[in-house]
Amino acid sequence: MNFRDRRALIIRTAPPWLADLAGAWIFYTVFPSWPWPSPRFKRIARFAPWIGLLIGALQALVWGGLAGLGWRPIALAPLVIVVGIRLSGGLHHDGLMDTADGLAAGSDRRLEAMEDSRVGASGVLALAVVLLVELASLVQLGDRAPMALCLAGFWSRVAPLWAMARFRYLRLDGSGTAAFHRQHGRPGWDALPALIVFIGLSISIPPLNLLIGAPVALLVAERLGRKLGGHTGDSYGAALVITEAITLLLLAGLAGSS
Repeated sequence: MNFRDRRALIIRTAPPWLADLAGAWIFYTVFPSWPWPSPRFKRIARFAPWIGLLIGALQALVWGGLAGLGWRPIALAPLVIVVGIRLSGGLHHDGLMDTADGLAAGSDRRLEAMEDSRVGASGVLALAVVLLVELASLVQLGDRAPMALCLAGFWSRVAPLWAMARFRYLRLDGSGTAAFHRQHGRPGWDALPALIVFIGLSISIPPLNLLIGAPVALLVAERLGRKLGGHTGDSYGAALVITEAITLLLLAGLAGSS
């Protein structure tokens, strides 16, 4: 067997989970695609918490590196928020604005408003509120912000998994960029392996700090699902961003009380 044949065999025998991870890498970030294997998009949601943890770790590296050069939290906070938005391509923040516009439009025009490419006043206000909450939280966290960014990045990506498991997908024709999430895999269980390993790697973190994002993720996804009567790709993104902001806020509160 020559080199070309061996290479083709390796490509064909790539495990499905690795192809799904390659798909998650492309779908959830702006990072370049892998040279191998070819991405698959069937069960990428199970890797979302790990992608969130990676983005949070990169934000933490930016914070730590610039803090070492004398940058203060008031300057670092908006910068790492921008880094997080840039690394995710703004995908989730767009969903937040669309969801806010849909909720404001009322039940009769909800999906129509969410599909409209124009952003309304409700969407702008929702984004402003979330960004200001994150900004204030990170400034308050100070030197504890790097760990908080990792925790918020992880738990925020659990919220859409709960939404997928608990609620129907609102677009009955299966349209939308996130429709395949609901059609493949077991979203209710997909966060479990990541959760077990994450807790095992984080034994040095106080349990309350470590787990405080878990109920937030579930409650936010549940609340949005009940308000909308289900979920779409936009509301998956909204649940993620709101969970991230509330988790940072609660961690800031714990830091201030200790």
